[in-house]
Amino acid sequence: MTSKTRIPIQLQINGHRHELEVEPRVTLLDALRDHLDLTGTKKGCDQGQCGACTVHVDGERVLACLTLAVQAEGRAVTTIEGLAEADGTLHAVQAAFLEQDAFQCGYCTPGQIMSAVACIREGHAGSDDEIREYMAGNLCRCGAYPHIVAAVRQAALEVAS
Repeated sequence: MTSKTRIPIQLQINGHRHELEVEPRVTLLDALRDHLDLTGTKKGCDQGQCGACTVHVDGERVLACLTLAVQAEGRAVTTIEGLAEADGTLHAVQAAFLEQDAFQCGYCTPGQIMSAVACIREGHAGSDDEIREYMAGNLCRCGAYPHIVAAVRQAALEVAS
């Protein structure tokens, strides 16, 4: 029987430093969920096809299921748990998702919100067509797409003002 090799890593998640020992092949998604108990980021397809695991690394959206935890070392990672203010005030996108009823079962919602934040930050929320194009990597099995687009549009206007 062979022992599993573990390596020490330091991750900066939502403004907090975490020290972990993980196998080199552990994904950022599994590190977040299984080692840090940050379960807001969802495991959908585990193949980079659905967007449920979307997080931000140094402000850029990435699929946590395709990113090794060691690749995030020394970089700032933001998960859905890190979007709201410390006092609990929701991010504009989170608030818009609630107001627009942009979820049904809610499973895809964290990834949709993280992508929407990036979509707005990247300047791709100028029209409904543009929002749909830049949110296309995030799937919703329930078909809440019209409400998701409305929420992104609303949040983009709020962020701009």
